[in-house]
Amino acid sequence: MRSGFRWRQGAGDATRDGSSGARIAWPRTLAAKRDERLRVDHLRYVHEDARGGVLHCFVLDCSGSMMSSQKLARAKGLLVAMFDQARAARADVALVCFGGDRADVRFGPAAPRWWNERWIEPIGGGGGTPLILGVEAASAMLERVARRRPMQQRWLWVLSDGRSSGMPARPAHADHVVIVDFELERTRIGRCAELAREWSGEWFPFDALMGA
Repeated sequence: MRSGFRWRQGAGDATRDGSSGARIAWPRTLAAKRDERLRVDHLRYVHEDARGGVLHCFVLDCSGSMMSSQKLARAKGLLVAMFDQARAARADVALVCFGGDRADVRFGPAAPRWWNERWIEPIGGGGGTPLILGVEAASAMLERVARRRPMQQRWLWVLSDGRSSGMPARPAHADHVVIVDFELERTRIGRCAELAREWSGEWFPFDALMGA
């Protein structure tokens, strides 16, 4: 399954004052705009440190609750598109998967030069939702990267439905946090949105990025 996600879709070069320099981050801009007419306050910008580069660390929820309504399949499709865009942007990536009673680093941190979507197809799901373990594994990785490459900008992406009872601490070495919410149940607990608020991060329902 391939997503419509574009890391730099229609990349523009306008800043807030209309001058050149900053590139518009279109997925986040379109998510902020929703069904409204595009306004200046909807614009979101790409923040990159050209000297140190960028690392995008993805934390993928592979728990049993993600197996319903093809949530895991959708998350994997979005993840493949994100890896493709990261490769085009010459950014580093890392992937942490959590589910059952464990969390594992599946890739990186490294440049995804030889990334192939067949690598992610075998990833299965089941069991509980050890969100805390997943975030702790990502946090430890980000700490190691920060020591080795202090100038590199570190993004943390959490792809989950938030059907967990735990509320992990915000990783200290994540410069920017994005929570992609896959909760589809009629009775929602809203933990992904809560996590984004607690971490001062950005929150998006998955379809806002899938359709960007």
